Amino acid sequence: MQSRFFTLTHYPTGLPKREFFSLESQELPDLGEGEVRIRNRWLSVDPYMRGRMTGLRTYVAPFELGKPMEGGAIGEVIASNHPKIKAGEKVSHMGGWRDIAQVPGDSVTALPNSDVPEQAYLGVLGMPGMTAWTGLNLIAECKPSDNVLVSAASGAVGSLAVQLAKAKGCHVVGIAGAAHKLAWLESLGVEPVSYKDRSTQELSDAIKLASPNGIDVYFENVGGVCLEAALSQLNDGARIAVCGMIDSYNAEKPAPGPSNLSQLVVRKAKMQGFIVADHWSSYRYFLNEIAPQVAQGKIVYKETVKEGLESTPDAFLALFEGGNTGKMLVKLTD
Repeated sequence: MQSRFFTLTHYPTGLPKREFFSLESQELPDLGEGEVRIRNRWLSVDPYMRGRMTGLRTYVAPFELGKPMEGGAIGEVIASNHPKIKAGEKVSHMGGWRDIAQVPGDSVTALPNSDVPEQAYLGVLGMPGMTAWTGLNLIAECKPSDNVLVSAASGAVGSLAVQLAKAKGCHVVGIAGAAHKLAWLESLGVEPVSYKDRSTQELSDAIKLASPNGIDVYFENVGGVCLEAALSQLNDGARIAVCGMIDSYNAEKPAPGPSNLSQLVVRKAKMQGFIVADHWSSYRYFLNEIAPQVAQGKIVYKETVKEGLESTPDAFLALFEGGNTGKMLVKLTD
């Protein structure tokens, strides 16, 4: 059986070029002991993948040039040489950026029986949702009385973070760009703030207007001007959970840090970065809490869907141009 997959041909500087992604094919070998073969139905593209395109090891190994790329995927098992996995099962796994995956059976996870679409396990009930839950609860220790600020608030992570904070009874402010994203945040009961065409001081003033009593928790997805503006509005004892800094992912040279980092001292604030994989032992607690709310419509989510394996690089690159509301997904067709 043939498998089509994307490889990376060069390690990019700045925003990757479309031509750096090459669609290849290969004949899959016979199943080895414990292996399964999966026909992928949904692929995930995520900002963290940019860090795997540097050739340097960070918290995860880089993509190897000329080798199949990897990422989250949902698919159906079409052949199994694993005693606990049967053909026909729906599973999640990391053999993305391809149509047919052949992976060790111990590396796949069977999808739970639930009343939610299967692709939700790549978004609101998958890694992005778990990231929002972890950052808000385990890192920032968010409380009902907190004033919460979230950057990239209409994205896959941020849109759940704002809803979780609202559900706790917090006053929530969300930073986004496009008008339709700001309107969606407002419909969720979130105070929307646009970063578009605003200086650091203008963004800081807008945050203050939206949250006159300051900020107790900042969920950071962006960095840059958003971080500097947020630091100026911190309350005493504020907590900052740093999920990512997409503003710098394609930077060709290091950008200067916030000029007001001293606010961490002045406000006795805590700023902590985290990687969700380090907290995956809590996934079942996250799922038990969030899955029923998603099934009941108490938590809402949006998806931006591109069609066909060939569109995977374009979907990935669109993440850095504000091209998604909610989770960016690629839907594969037979």
